[in-house]
Amino acid sequence: MSRRARRARNERPGPAGFLVVDKPAGCTSHDVVDAARRWLGTRRVGHLGTLDPLATGVLPLAVREATKLVPFVEGGTKSYEGAIRLGADTDTLDADGVVVQRYEGPLPGEAAVREALAGFLGVIEQIPPMYSAVKRGGVPLYRLARRGENVEREPKRVRIERIELLNYVPPDAEIAVDCSAGTYVRALAAALGERLGCGAHLAGLRRTRSGPFDADQTVAAEVLEREAEQGTLDARIVPPVNALGLPVVRLSGEAAHRVRHGGDVEAPDASLALGSKLAALAPGGELLAVLETIPGRRLHPLRVLGAGL
Repeated sequence: MSRRARRARNERPGPAGFLVVDKPAGCTSHDVVDAARRWLGTRRVGHLGTLDPLATGVLPLAVREATKLVPFVEGGTKSYEGAIRLGADTDTLDADGVVVQRYEGPLPGEAAVREALAGFLGVIEQIPPMYSAVKRGGVPLYRLARRGENVEREPKRVRIERIELLNYVPPDAEIAVDCSAGTYVRALAAALGERLGCGAHLAGLRRTRSGPFDADQTVAAEVLEREAEQGTLDARIVPPVNALGLPVVRLSGEAAHRVRHGGDVEAPDASLALGSKLAALAPGGELLAVLETIPGRRLHPLRVLGAGL
């Protein structure tokens, strides 16, 4: 028996969808994924965007067949609340790192902090931190950083939709940020310190939204572990069609058969714009595929899902 067949035999059956974990501080996102694999009895679990060990909050996990839907839900706006500590730079750009420079002068006033934060609104360029999971030659940057290496990184464009000062009691500036996926709030903190001339690092961070998932949906890891032991965890899984937020079309038996085998079907609405995406339900109501409109009033399957949804 092949390794893949043995793995499939050991998989515990259950629903597919999304589990929204309230990530605790001090562990990696991959640690949470490993825990969820134990809770759910499946290897098919993946997260929808890394949170640093320091950070807490919304960490959505895709479970079983829903892992195929990650490209359709992993983007979207991310929202954070955090604290930036002025007066010191660290090697990791956050409080988990070693202080590499301290500023001994007076710290800027609230008006100066607000003005500096406002300068980050819109599209900006960020250089990924050395202590990050971005890979260089197949090696994560954080591994190179731990070896004392500092390599050149390409800047990337991100969008800051909102950045607001919630409270300022020097040396700590509490902020709220709405931003595009891929934004490093640590890098924002360091850039703020550079702009103010006093140095800064991220002292704490909580993610309050990740795409379609928000803080109201999160459940603490210890609660999820207890529910897994009680056999009630499956009720926490968000149905994939709910997370997608796409218009829904229910297929006939014949159309579902075509889509299941990768075939196109006729669009139910001639007014659908080319490139529009829809969630296709099988006759029984389960999510079958994500479809896209193509020329000729046709719907083409972008992702076809198996049983269990």
